[in-house]
Amino acid sequence: MALDLLELYINEVLLGTIFGIIVGPQCANIFDPRSWGEFTNAITLEVMRVTLAIGLFAIGVKLPGPYMAKHAKGLLILIVPTMAFGWVVVAGIMHGLFPHLAYISCLAIAACLTPTDPIISATIVDGEYARKHVPEELRLLISAESAANDGLAYPFLSISIYLTVEASRRVTIGKWFLVGWFYQVILGTVLGAVLGIVFSYLMKISHRRGYSDRESYLAQYLALALFITGVARTIGSDDLLAAFACGNAISWDKYFNEITEKEEFSSVTDFVLNCGCFVYIGAWMPFTAFDSPELGISIGRLVVLFLAILALRRIPSVLLLYKWVPEIKKWREALFAGHFGPMGVGAVFVSTLALTRLPTPSTPPANQQELLAATLQPIVAFVVLGSIVIHGLSIPFSTLSDWLFSVPVQPGPPALPVFVVGVLHRDLECVAGSESSVAKALEEGVESSPAQ
Repeated sequence: MALDLLELYINEVLLGTIFGIIVGPQCANIFDPRSWGEFTNAITLEVMRVTLAIGLFAIGVKLPGPYMAKHAKGLLILIVPTMAFGWVVVAGIMHGLFPHLAYISCLAIAACLTPTDPIISATIVDGEYARKHVPEELRLLISAESAANDGLAYPFLSISIYLTVEASRRVTIGKWFLVGWFYQVILGTVLGAVLGIVFSYLMKISHRRGYSDRESYLAQYLALALFITGVARTIGSDDLLAAFACGNAISWDKYFNEITEKEEFSSVTDFVLNCGCFVYIGAWMPFTAFDSPELGISIGRLVVLFLAILALRRIPSVLLLYKWVPEIKKWREALFAGHFGPMGVGAVFVSTLALTRLPTPSTPPANQQELLAATLQPIVAFVVLGSIVIHGLSIPFSTLSDWLFSVPVQPGPPALPVFVVGVLHRDLECVAGSESSVAKALEEGVESSPAQ
């Protein structure tokens, strides 16, 4: 039995990162983002911001109507405790592996790794493999969760940074509530939702009266994502949550989806941006910093940290909470949702944002703030690289292992991959029952035919 290479479902995230490494300073040295000196962090931050904003806006548009309102209970139970659990646990593991880092500093690094990356998640749950094998309800849940918790990384990062740079705990808590939650998260969400509703009404009226056509709707897709991101960024609010809320609000009545459902512009735009972004990340990777004894960083410790994050960051909390999440029916689905919590563009974005609020480190670092600034990106970058590889190859390895170890007895439809057995057909019992009914009806027809 031959295996079609297309059945491996290798996505653009992994291929783009590999290509970025090839053209980057480690190989061909054609493209080196870190050669731009003081502008590197600023450019990296904006590249990640634009990619995330357009990706989050796209997820908001694709969610069916008022999905967030109908599934608010399950999303809140899944997002908030899971993020908090992963944040605290990852910080504890990190503090044990890197004892020179204070626990507060480890919380700041863990905040960068807390959100699920919506870009990598979208390539998994929207891919051909997922559409064939993963229940739609679970795919929508993973998409909505990855989009929402990416913007919610701000409060986790801000409390860690405030505790690091502020001398007064009272000032820290006050800024965290007023700035981190009310001004950034709540205002950003409300701003995005209001602008989404307003533009949805204006675009609907202009289209019905003939002032705009289908092509204009498609142009607004990209323009609105950039506009809402710019507005939220200008006032200092949460631009990622604003983009997601705007995308969800503009498609609340499904009119936007009906106009654009047969067009491939948005998919092509997302694909091109994702490819370019991960080529950038591949070339940006600080490989030489992964082994920095003067900072207490070594390849061995980073590998142990990544494996611990992979096992403990999401899976335990999702397995404990899934019974209260109506969209997850079985523990195998909870395991699937817990495993597919990749770290990528969002982690790079948050870590780069954190560096803008920390002092420039000296050599060697003079204090804990400078040590955090020096170690933050090497640790985050290694975990991101590992996540891209593991999550990018999970489905190809599953398909390949199923093909290698399967023993076809007779021609027929291919067996389902072992990795997602139990997740793929949650209504198996119902199907079996219907098949037995059909068989019984056929037997009765055969018995009655001689009498006719």
